[in-house]
Amino acid sequence: MSDDIRISGDPAEDETVILTDEAGRTIACSVERYLEVENQDYVLLLPIDAPVEIFVWQGDTEDDEEAVPVDEEDIDVLFSTAKAVLEEQNLTLKRTAVVLTVEGDLPELDDEDEFAEVSSEAEEDEVEELQYLASFYFEEQEFAVYAPLDPCFILARMDENNEPHLLSPEELKKLEPMLETLEDQLFDEF
Repeated sequence: MSDDIRISGDPAEDETVILTDEAGRTIACSVERYLEVENQDYVLLLPIDAPVEIFVWQGDTEDDEEAVPVDEEDIDVLFSTAKAVLEEQNLTLKRTAVVLTVEGDLPELDDEDEFAEVSSEAEEDEVEELQYLASFYFEEQEFAVYAPLDPCFILARMDENNEPHLLSPEELKKLEPMLETLEDQLFDEF
């Protein structure tokens, strides 16, 4: 692990915090690790409820269709429809900070379940595996809701009152290279 990152303590069992974004949305998270980077305290968080993503199917023919994540602005328009579809599976869709989440038990994943692999826009060689939950149509366009199979970690900066805050894009960009080793270690644990 890099000398720039120091794990500064283990969280208490079942320690949770509430993280709030600039729009006032909140997300409940468990504290996975406390970190210190360049004399600043951070926490690595894991959402309590299961993160989900909404994708739109785009392409001219069925053979070249691909799932593309829905833009943030479009989520507001699609939210009530996606929520109703997921309620049929006893899942409650929440408009939480950072990522959409669902409350409830996700279906068990087995070999026959439908899942998708989506290439990350940031890194073309990185593929994200997703579990299919539901699909729906909105204005004659097909959308699908998937749950990522990998954990969704959120890095937050701690203030002097020991309250977590989302990182600015600049802070996140600065810390990303140092966090790759830590992220790999945590994925192995999960």
